[in-house]
Amino acid sequence: MNDPITTIDPLHDERWDEFVENHPFGWLCHLSGWKKVLDKSFRHMQGHYIVLMQDGEIQAGLPLFEVRSWILGNRLVSIPFATLCDPLVSTHEDMDKLFNRALDLSKELGISSIEIRTMLTEPYIQDDRLSFSPFFKHHFIPLDRPPEVLNKSFHRTCVRQRITRASQSGIEISQGITTSDVDAFYELYITTRKRLGLPPEPRAFIQAIWDTFYPQKRVSLLLAKKDGLLIGSLMLLKYKSRVSAEFAVWNEKYIKISPIHGLFWEAIQAAYREGFAIFDFGRTAPDNHTLMDFKNRWGTQVIDLPFLYYPKNRNARAMTSETFFGRKIVRDVCRYAPHPIFKGVGKFLYNHMG
Repeated sequence: MNDPITTIDPLHDERWDEFVENHPFGWLCHLSGWKKVLDKSFRHMQGHYIVLMQDGEIQAGLPLFEVRSWILGNRLVSIPFATLCDPLVSTHEDMDKLFNRALDLSKELGISSIEIRTMLTEPYIQDDRLSFSPFFKHHFIPLDRPPEVLNKSFHRTCVRQRITRASQSGIEISQGITTSDVDAFYELYITTRKRLGLPPEPRAFIQAIWDTFYPQKRVSLLLAKKDGLLIGSLMLLKYKSRVSAEFAVWNEKYIKISPIHGLFWEAIQAAYREGFAIFDFGRTAPDNHTLMDFKNRWGTQVIDLPFLYYPKNRNARAMTSETFFGRKIVRDVCRYAPHPIFKGVGKFLYNHMG
C-alpha cells in the first residue's frame, strides 16, 4: 500500500476489528458492529474510518462520522452516541497524521467542524489547532476487590440500605433474553424519558444494539420484576475488561423499594464473577446534580472526558443529547406532549444528533 494514511470500511475489512481488539483503548463503539448499528438506525450520518498503515497492518485509527443536520449544522464526530471512546493511537505523531487526514476529509465533504471525544488519549493529542473542553465526567469502579468488600465503600444510607431494601422487597432480577424482553424494556424506557423530560432514542437504535451485540454476548439486559410486573431494567455493554451501564429505567411508583439500586448491585456482582476489571457508570454532565450524586455515592472514581473541537475558536459545547436536551423548551415539550407526539419528537431530534 503506497499511502500509509487511507480510509477503510470496517464492515468489509476484518483487520479493523482485530486492530480494535488488540489496541489498549479499543472499546465496543470502535467495532464494526457499532457502524452497523448506526447505519441501520440513522440516515443522517456516514462513517469514514481513517487508518495509518504499516506493512499492511493497521497502526492507528480514527473513526469519523459525518453528521448532517439543518438544525445543528454539519460536522464530523468521533464517535456518535458512544458514551466512551478514544482515537486509537499510541503516539502524538500518529494522532497528528490522522488529524491532518481528517482535515482533508472535512474539506472534501464541505464540513467545517470536527468533534473528537476522548477518555484516555488526551496526552497523545498535542495540536494547537484544537480546543479542549473537559465538561463531561466519567464514573467507574475498579473491580479489584470482591463485591462484599466494594459494598463497604458505598454510601451507607443512600446505597447500602437501598440495596438491602430492594433485596427484602421481593424484587426478582433476571436476564432478558428475548425480543419481548427488549420490547418491555423499551416501553419502560419511554415512560422514564417522558417523566424526565428527555426525548427517547428511536426504537430502531435500541433494537439494532441488541440484534448486533447480543449474539456476541456483548450486551445484556437485567430485568427487575415485582409480582410479575417489570419495575426496572438495566442495559449493559460488555467488551474486553469493561462493563458499562448504558440505559437505566424504572417505574416511579416503585421507587421506594429501590429497583435501580438492586439492579446496579446485581450488575456489579455479575461483572466481578465474570472476570471484568471495570464497571462503568457512563458519562454525566456535571450540572446534572441528581445523577452526579447518585454515581458518587457508589464509591466511584471520577475522571474528565475531554472533547476536542476544530476550529479552535469554536464557541460551543459538545452538541450531545445531554446538552441539547437540557434546554427548557425541549424538556417541556417532552413532559407534556401526548405519547405519540413524544415518540415522534424523539425520532425527529435524534435524526439531527450525533
